[in-house]
Amino acid sequence: MTLIKDLKLKGSSCVLKIGTKVRGIRLADSGHNIDCKIPGIGPIGLKSEFVKKAT
Repeated sequence: MTLIKDLKLKGSSCVLKIGTKVRGIRLADSGHNIDCKIPGIGPIGLKSEFVKKAT
């Protein structure tokens, strides 16, 4: 999965860029739809509207 939009992280100066690969994807029951890991950042919760299937 890859990101389709630049995302600012709350509480951090990091910005996740378009095309960043997302790994370790799990579906979640929380307000965010996906629990995943981003290399160099760590575990994070994302909404499914910000990712797409990588080819």
